[in-house]
Amino acid sequence: MYALILNIPGPNDAVDTVIESLVKSVIALLLLLASFGYLTLAERKILGRMQSRYGPNRVGIFGVMQPLADGLKLLLKEQITPREVRTGVYLLAPAISIFVAIMAFAIVPIGPPLPWLGKVRVLAVANVNIGILYLLAILSLGVYGIVLGSWSSSNRYSLLGGLRSSAQMISYELSLGLSIVAVVLLAGTLSPMGIVAAQNHAGLSWFILLQPLGFMLFVVGGFAETNRAPFDLAEAEQELVGGYHTEYAGMRFALYYMSEYINMVTVSALVTTLFLGGWVGVGNGILFTLTTSAPWFQLIGVFWFFFKTLAFLFFYFWIRATLPRIRYDQLMWFGWKIMLPLSVVNMLATAFYVSLS
Repeated sequence: MYALILNIPGPNDAVDTVIESLVKSVIALLLLLASFGYLTLAERKILGRMQSRYGPNRVGIFGVMQPLADGLKLLLKEQITPREVRTGVYLLAPAISIFVAIMAFAIVPIGPPLPWLGKVRVLAVANVNIGILYLLAILSLGVYGIVLGSWSSSNRYSLLGGLRSSAQMISYELSLGLSIVAVVLLAGTLSPMGIVAAQNHAGLSWFILLQPLGFMLFVVGGFAETNRAPFDLAEAEQELVGGYHTEYAGMRFALYYMSEYINMVTVSALVTTLFLGGWVGVGNGILFTLTTSAPWFQLIGVFWFFFKTLAFLFFYFWIRATLPRIRYDQLMWFGWKIMLPLSVVNMLATAFYVSLS
């Protein structure tokens, strides 16, 4: 089973490899951009239902055209640039944020290997054996777009938001990374495909069952990494007049907004891959069937992946509707004095368990 999942024969023809990579990249890009628009609509509708009010319901049937209206509004909005900004960095910072958000999704497998046109195709933009190292490297770059944007704006409130975000990401990225290390220890591989296989090769042994503490640490760290409530201190409008993106308008602001929601999709997909068995619904029997039957039947795995990812995105919205924003001193205290010690203990306990097994 491991050989089937990890040692997938790649195309021998270089042209075919390039074309396959381009097609996957375009599909992933379109998927992420579409998810941004309709996640905003879904969030507003769900929050409206939870708070006993209407969400968007005027533009199109049931408000389904609201994302298009919002996009046109941002596109046509005046691009105001303050006089004292550091222009080059000011314009580059939102692009860094959206670039990092999109690149992080590249190693996520959304389904089982699929035979197509005489070759076995991996349903991920990049199938690399050190995918987790790539992921950690990319996630660490996410703070640069926020910090550079806030610094280049020459606005003190923006700078405060950027400093908050950098301190927050450093604090919670340590715990998030250590929770991933525990998963790698259990799986014995840095490959996302291998991690999915390790959770399903001997029945239903998803890592949420073996790593409940690691799962909770990863979820909290994911909320903090994406600057979502209750950890949205970097854009606390009551205190910072909008936070790190105060001086951005129109499509420049939209890039920051887009990167936040694409990061939410990436974190939800990672939760599915690392802790919820990836594309597999139930144990080893289904995994074996999905990897040996007809291509159309294998697409059931894609359904399972998106079902789990959407379920966790709903949890994102639920938390925003439920928990208030915490104070900044509480944020730092929780990250350094609760999250980090627990993540170290969890990693050491996992290493001890693996050494005995």
